[in-house]
Amino acid sequence: MCDTLVLVDAGGVWLAKNSDREPDEVQLLEHHAAGLHPGDTRLQLAHPGPGLDLPQAGASHEMWVSRPRWMWGCEMGVNARGVAVANEAVFVRPALADRGITGMDLQRLALARASSAAEALAVIVEMLAVYPQGGRMGYRDRSMRYSSSFILADAREAWVLETAGALWAARRVTGAYTLSNVLTIEDDFDQIHPQAYATARARGWCRGAADFGFARSFARPFYRVMSGGQRRRACTLRGLTRLASAGPLDPAALAGLLRDHGDAGPEDGLRMHMPCAHASWLPTRASGQTTASMLARLEPDGPRMWFTGSSSPCLAVFKPVGFGGDPRAALPVAGDAPDDSLWWRHERLHRVTLQDYAARRAAFAGERAALEARALAVDASDAAAVAAIWAEHHAAIPGWTAAARATGRPGWRPFHRYWARKARAAGV
Repeated sequence: MCDTLVLVDAGGVWLAKNSDREPDEVQLLEHHAAGLHPGDTRLQLAHPGPGLDLPQAGASHEMWVSRPRWMWGCEMGVNARGVAVANEAVFVRPALADRGITGMDLQRLALARASSAAEALAVIVEMLAVYPQGGRMGYRDRSMRYSSSFILADAREAWVLETAGALWAARRVTGAYTLSNVLTIEDDFDQIHPQAYATARARGWCRGAADFGFARSFARPFYRVMSGGQRRRACTLRGLTRLASAGPLDPAALAGLLRDHGDAGPEDGLRMHMPCAHASWLPTRASGQTTASMLARLEPDGPRMWFTGSSSPCLAVFKPVGFGGDPRAALPVAGDAPDDSLWWRHERLHRVTLQDYAARRAAFAGERAALEARALAVDASDAAAVAAIWAEHHAAIPGWTAAARATGRPGWRPFHRYWARKARAAGV
């Protein structure tokens, strides 16, 4: 599950996302340089098992992407032309292919090829006309299949693109809009697949034109009602609208929305009632957690972006990156197994803190907030300063973990037993 927020204002566009995946599913933040490719170059969308092979574009843009380590496609990203993308799982009636193109593949292709939000939309729509949507989308749950909804944004505009297999509908965003794993476009689309209505009518998913709505017709009824997405979307939209009405938005305020636990504690995360998700023991397919987060500000003079590079935004630090290279060369890259990378260091802190969340979070909250305030003030064009702030966060986590461990005490509720099992399985 995921939550995505977009705000179109007078100065540009804000885009934010929490990527919710399975626990232990490492998510990498990667820099990719621009490239030129000969006309006969082929692109392999490499996944475990058979992947798709398609023609490479003549040129690809420089970009930052955040992607599950085992997957070619990305959960979110920004390119040097000022295009930002984020996607969400949506569960739909049309069947998906066992082997196909994933929503994550589609948006990485859009980042590589598009110079505007409208071009990103066109790239995805053109791909869906050629390649079936499908393929493996889960890390350990290899049966997981879903369609995607997307936010595609640049400095001038943003689009919501929602899909159901090969079918799709798109709507231009005005003001605030959020997504939370449920289809949202009904008959208020600006563009739509030419066969969408005919397909819904032929399969009995709508009675006629007056009854047709993209979400009503193509969403699986169970997920539309029971996924928790409607409640999360109401939470994020209410919060984003409130912030927008209070004056100019800043990254710290937007980060606060991604950290929201609503009226629940982190142990309620599995119910997916709030954006900041923490896995728990409840036996549902939504047994995921927020494994990475992104903020992006898109303006005419260029994009700015901040990533956690780690799970649990409520405990993490948003840090900047810029274009021109990756300043984090001195830091270890996360592997599948626990190691000394920032992602795994933070995951240890996350799991220690969850054992007595309020007390243990307080043990390092002041230091974390001070570090983030410095990080948000860093000029992303200063590669040395960016490298220093990422290194400072990496170096601070073991001390925060020790402080948390020395505070409070672990409980014995099912929530904590669940995490003890996960820790043993992962070797954390």
